Amino acid sequence: MNTEPVRTRLPVVAFVALLGLVSIAIGALAVPPAQAQTEPGLIDYPGFMELGSDIAHYREGRLIDLETFNEMKADPNTLVLDSRSAGAYFMGHINGAVNLNFSDFSDGMLAEVIGAMDRRILIYCNNNFTDNVAPVMLKRVELALNVPTFINLYGYGYENIYELNGAYSIEDPEVHWVSAPNLQ
Repeated sequence: MNTEPVRTRLPVVAFVALLGLVSIAIGALAVPPAQAQTEPGLIDYPGFMELGSDIAHYREGRLIDLETFNEMKADPNTLVLDSRSAGAYFMGHINGAVNLNFSDFSDGMLAEVIGAMDRRILIYCNNNFTDNVAPVMLKRVELALNVPTFINLYGYGYENIYELNGAYSIEDPEVHWVSAPNLQ
């Protein structure tokens, strides 16, 4: 057990968080900027809604329980993607998850983080947890981050997506949650 006082470990956590944010910023600079949103035709709300509707049945078949999630996660070619904010991720996440904030999704960033388009991706969000404490404050159910994350990944061509189904406590040992003081 680590007997080092928490106050001396917190600067280490802050430093790791800062490094993560710097690496995300550098990665964003390396990706060519998207075409400016100057024409109304570059935002396609009906297309997004149609895509969501088209893949609704497909997504239903990709909902998995925690046991299956953990079995899949054990495969070294599987990526657990946490698309919450960097701040929420650094406060706590499922052990082994990689963070790419949903708002940073683009062809370049997804390719950099995920790699092969056929790589298996596991996703989860705040609403997969019953605790309703930072960093997993519950969202309105119809606005849970899993839904737009799934739709966007699929829309970018990543179809080997599985989504954690159900709600669990971050205290459940099967969740394998790691919190800021343990992130060293």
